[in-house]
Amino acid sequence: MTFYVENETSETFPFDADKLVNQVAQEVLEMERCPYEAQVNVLLTDNKGIHEINRECRGIDAETDVLSFPNLEFVKAGVFQIDDAMKAGCFDPDSGELILGDIMISMDRVREQAESYGHSIKREFAFLIAHSMLHLCGYDHMEEAEAHIMERKQEEALEALGITREDRD
Repeated sequence: MTFYVENETSETFPFDADKLVNQVAQEVLEMERCPYEAQVNVLLTDNKGIHEINRECRGIDAETDVLSFPNLEFVKAGVFQIDDAMKAGCFDPDSGELILGDIMISMDRVREQAESYGHSIKREFAFLIAHSMLHLCGYDHMEEAEAHIMERKQEEALEALGITREDRD
């Protein structure tokens, strides 16, 4: 599995961001029984950067905490069925890995939300990675039932890694 993490901020972390991305993303993919080696790009930005992309790509003129850009269209969330016609655009020709998509996280929001929720920056960062990875696996939270499924899966992934709400910096 390959996870590319680019930090375009001057943020430093009380944890290894690359390692945490790798751990959380792999846990989600194992939970979802992804049958492929996968590739994900993660961009760490600030409120200004994510605001601009949110406006350009989604038509929403506001900051947000995380944006997910899936490369696959799922018929059913978590079911990795890729027909032959789509394979060329879904797999990296050099590595053979499934290109799941891109994640963009506002580190300003990570800090703000960690403080607001009373848990660690590490926990908030891991939560947003898990949340976004589930989006890349076809999940959404537009309807209440879908939201409950995502919430449960996010918590399961973090609990499996020992990352809890009680974590403090």
